[in-house]
Amino acid sequence: MNERIGELLEDLNTRTMRRYQASRRDLFEKLARSVLKPLPATRISYGEWKKARVHIDYHVVFDDHFYSAPYQLLGEEVWVRATGLTIEIFHQNQRVGSHLRSYHRGRHTTSDAHLSVLHQKHAEWTPERIVSWAKSIGSNAALLVEKILTERKHPEHGYRSCLGIIRLDKKYGRERLDAACARALAVGGRSYTHVESILRNGLDRAALPPTESEATTTITHENVRGPDYYN
Repeated sequence: MNERIGELLEDLNTRTMRRYQASRRDLFEKLARSVLKPLPATRISYGEWKKARVHIDYHVVFDDHFYSAPYQLLGEEVWVRATGLTIEIFHQNQRVGSHLRSYHRGRHTTSDAHLSVLHQKHAEWTPERIVSWAKSIGSNAALLVEKILTERKHPEHGYRSCLGIIRLDKKYGRERLDAACARALAVGGRSYTHVESILRNGLDRAALPPTESEATTTITHENVRGPDYYN
């Protein structure tokens, strides 16, 4: 189709227009070509700007992906500039972070230089404090939060999920929330989304799925001797 359009375009540009007694190409050569400037040496890079805030996990969100910013900017408002290839973070007109753009939703892109071990030890939120808070809900909640934090590349990646899970206590109560965490642990759920879905659909009140050993069924048949035969 593009090849055919090219053929038709050439015909259109060379066709003599009745009003001007010249073709579009003739007019271009006569009037436009001499005043045109050279194209830029590099392609123009389109940038999309968005205002964001550096969250508790030292990351900002753009297009459902999380990008790290310097820990000193925790809670600060920044500007994010996104192109097809890069993500840049600006604070007070100064670029403070740059990442390759990722199109994986819900994932993290983190620069180790943005995270300070010293700051983590003295930060308002630490993995230890979050687990301790989850223990006030129940043992299952504490275990789920601990797994979320330890299974991430950086514990900070799990902060949002953990705090979101803990805050579900206000809507559903501690007993239901702890039961939902137990179910999430049983089925391999490791995020706020899993727990919230369990509660929203009332699955916390259902029996837990059987373990692999419990799911094994005993077949009754005259040709099946069973384990007691060899005793």
